[in-house]
Amino acid sequence: MDYLKSTAPCGLDCFNCPLYKANDDKELQIQISSSLSVPMERSLCKGCRGENGIIPYLNMNSPCKVYKCTTNKQKNFCFECDDFPCDYLHPYADCASTKPHNLKVFNLCLIKKMGLKNWAEHKSLDVMRTYYKKKWEI
Repeated sequence: MDYLKSTAPCGLDCFNCPLYKANDDKELQIQISSSLSVPMERSLCKGCRGENGIIPYLNMNSPCKVYKCTTNKQKNFCFECDDFPCDYLHPYADCASTKPHNLKVFNLCLIKKMGLKNWAEHKSLDVMRTYYKKKWEI
């Protein structure tokens, strides 16, 4: 798998997303379309890089700010930038229970520390499972 292509510049792991996985799984695409009440063509995503920063499911009209910034600065990931972390990566409470956007900075730090392939194969899924399913511990 091409982890660079399937990981967003902000650190989101597209390869773990059902909309990304549905590209190779017609049954999953049908399930997503039905459960989200969206047309079939919007139940697929090629990942941030594959969609040039415009995700069909989100009805975006222009690329997200992170994608535009990293493209303009010719960076693969935000952590490669001297301004990291910046406000484009700010965690948001809105939709935090259903969208993984609060994982961005944590994932970017892990990618920088572990390397993209090692993080993708050994840590990314655990991070997402912890985010959504594990009880918060102090």
